[in-house]
Amino acid sequence: MKYINANKVLPEKLIMEIQKYVQGETLYIPKPETEYRKWGTSSGGRRWHDRRNAAIRNSFISGNSIQQLAKEYYLSTETIKKIVYSHKK
Repeated sequence: MKYINANKVLPEKLIMEIQKYVQGETLYIPKPETEYRKWGTSSGGRRWHDRRNAAIRNSFISGNSIQQLAKEYYLSTETIKKIVYSHKK
């Protein structure tokens, strides 16, 4: 995390107002919620997991067992159960 001196980016009046509540401490100011991205959207990891999970569901529907899918995808049987019994489509 990068730290920036408030004196360099904030107006003096705002700094004086903030100092009424906190002084000499590190203060984290989060982004607005509208700026948050879901996990994996930037890297493509979310898309990869969604495709993998869809393939697992399709294999299960086609008759492959939970145990077979766990071995094929190197996941626990509990994880496979969560994937195949979830309501995502």
